[in-house]
Amino acid sequence: MRGKKTIAAMNELGRKKEAFVFVIDFNTTNFQLFKPHENDKILWQANKQSNFTPIAATNKKIDWETEPVSFNQYQKGYELVQQHIHNGDTYLLNYTQPTTVKTNLSPEEIFHLSEARYKVLLKDQFVCFSPEIFVQIDGGKISSYPMKGTMDASLPNAKERILNDSKELAEHNTIVDLIRNDLSLVADNVTVDKFRYLERLKTNQRDLWQVSSKISGDLPKNYTEQIGDIIFKMLPAGSICGAPKKKTVEIIKAAENYDRGFYTGIFGYFDGQNLDSCVLIRYLEKQNDQLVYKSGGGITFLSDAESEYEELVKKVYIPVFRKD
Repeated sequence: MRGKKTIAAMNELGRKKEAFVFVIDFNTTNFQLFKPHENDKILWQANKQSNFTPIAATNKKIDWETEPVSFNQYQKGYELVQQHIHNGDTYLLNYTQPTTVKTNLSPEEIFHLSEARYKVLLKDQFVCFSPEIFVQIDGGKISSYPMKGTMDASLPNAKERILNDSKELAEHNTIVDLIRNDLSLVADNVTVDKFRYLERLKTNQRDLWQVSSKISGDLPKNYTEQIGDIIFKMLPAGSICGAPKKKTVEIIKAAENYDRGFYTGIFGYFDGQNLDSCVLIRYLEKQNDQLVYKSGGGITFLSDAESEYEELVKKVYIPVFRKD
């Protein structure tokens, strides 16, 4: 019922052309709506839009220690995923695990100092600095940019290696097909406009190559009056669960054995006409007196457990740089 009330509230704000900000968790059981300039509970940035005043970069040394789950623990869930893949229950699954982090930066400092397309600080809960768009709506055109494929940019021939990797190609093909189907639930004339392009991401640990695609479609003329329905019909985001979506989510919960919470949920800003939103990845959560980073990657029948574990560990970073 609470979900239906949230959808109705979003639709009503859309009908009135009133702006709002929203955060929705992975399980679509925790939804929060905010006024765009409200900043006592949430700070946010969506590309060039934000509700905070930027602060200068730091010149202090940044401490960053990580303690991921052991490979043996990771492997237990990974093997369960592979069993389901070989049984035909899923053919792409985004498997994630938590990593304990020790740093001399507070979540608030990380938020202000991070350089990212999207940033969210839900106070006393989490900070996120996401590079991944969920959907964007511009003048009735809806677009999604799924990200699948990450590689250390310092490796020899890294660009060629990631684009020619058969496992990464199969994974990307699957997710593009899934997102195309998701957009078709809410839009007409859905097409893949750009397939497998590279973006370079800078981090406090290393630079990464990230592979994305662009998919778009046409919304109905009265889409603002259905903005809540449109968003919820596409959840959870296909890029961070897998395919087929419903069964894959069931397997995720059994294999991961922890609560994702807002991690891999979505954040968005609706200005009364257009919308910009992201997938909540690159995510650091406050748990009592600890900070926990959540990360993972897509698993297919071509995956290798050690390589996937290494990718999970490499994604535990913050895009924060010292002032020179």
